[in-house]
This record gives sequence, structure tokens and C-alpha cells, in this order.
Amino acid sequence: MNGAGTGGALGRWRELAAGDAVLLDGFHAVKHALRFGADVPLALAADREGALRLAGRLAPDLADRLASLLTPVAPAALAGLLERPHPTGVAALAVPARRVPAHGPAPVVLLDNPRHLGNIGAVIRVAAGAGARGVLTTGTADPWHPAVLRAAAGLHFATAVDRVDPAAGLPPGPLLALDPAGTDLRATRIEDGAVLAFGSERAGLSPEVRQRADALVALPMREGVSSYNLATSVAMTLYHWLARTR
Repeated sequence: MNGAGTGGALGRWRELAAGDAVLLDGFHAVKHALRFGADVPLALAADREGALRLAGRLAPDLADRLASLLTPVAPAALAGLLERPHPTGVAALAVPARRVPAHGPAPVVLLDNPRHLGNIGAVIRVAAGAGARGVLTTGTADPWHPAVLRAAAGLHFATAVDRVDPAAGLPPGPLLALDPAGTDLRATRIEDGAVLAFGSERAGLSPEVRQRADALVALPMREGVSSYNLATSVAMTLYHWLARTR
């Protein structure tokens, strides 16, 4: 058990939260973050024994780590720190790992001025599962916002996540932009190191990103359906890449 004690842990939480630390909301977010190397200086549990039983079933590889990391706190104390405590009663603070994607054959997902924080988190979760090299965003939405982290279930640490300015340059590699006017994805080969650009939920691709695209690519869609959810579009495109390359 963490030796800081409940009172010290709560004070430490407030200190970290006032800085750059990001919230890992719930057991699964903490599990994923730890599994992919996150720096987690503090984790709290309203039911520590219950959380450790959950670890024994779902994350035995992390059971010892969680046993040494989780500090027990009263449910009311946890509720005083969080607007909406997770049903698992587990929360942690982690050091954000903003970084650009490393070179490699897997694609990078570029979200062009996304607006819905939950969609960004869902995209990060899909990208991490598919093995994409990273998720980059343009615009004002912070991809490390607490709502994004919640939707991504801690999988920010399984891939590279950051915000970029198109005027300052985009990652190297062929830029394929998803657009209804493009070539059918099923007839397109996603080359190694490609950057896959997806427009915002309402406005679509920005002129800056569209003009830089090496090719426009369209998702197959039944007539009369106007669009897919952003995370669904990313999942379909990454599945196409996986199916062709593996």
C-alpha cells in the first residue's frame, strides 16, 4: 500500500492536478496507461481490495504494480476530487506524453479541426488497437483534454498523440484525405508511412489540408446516408490498411 496515507494522498492529488498531470478515469484507463509505460505518480481507489480483485481477473500482469500504487480513500473523498467518479472507484494522475509519431510503415491519423472530444478519444482508442503510429489533431481541441482521455480509456500512452499546426508542417509521408469526392477506398492502396486525414464532423477537410493531399479517398456508403461517425470512418480506413498489409 502507498505509504503516503489518505490525507497526504489527497494533498498530493491536488498538487499534481494543479500542474500538467492528466486524469486517468477508472480502472481500465489506469490499466492501459500502466501497460504502455505511462508515468503514474498517484492512483486512488475507493475500494482498493475490489480494484485488486479486478486486476487479478483482467490485468494479472499489473497486479503487483497496482498493489503498490493504489492508495485507499473514502468514496466521499474521491467524489470531492472528481466531478463524476468512475463506477470502478479508481482514478489516477499521469504525466502526459505528447510526442510526434516515429517513422515506420504504419499510418498516422490526422484529425483536421475535430470538435467533439468524445470522438477524438474514440479515434485514439481505435488507432491504438489497430497499431497506427499516432493520432494528431489540428485546431483548438486539446487531444489530452480529460474528456478525450476518458473516451480513449487510457490508450493515449499506446500511441503518439499531439496537436499540430498545418502551417508549420505535417508528418512526412503520402497524405490521403478522406473526402466524398475521392476514389473508393477499396480501390486504394495505403502506402507505408501514409498520413490519413479526416475532416471535422461538420465542416469536413480544411482547405489547407485538402490542398496538401496527394489523393482524395472516399469510404463506400449506401446512397441516402450522409456520413459516418468520425471514429467509424477512422476504423474502416485502418481496417482496410490492416486487411491489405497483413
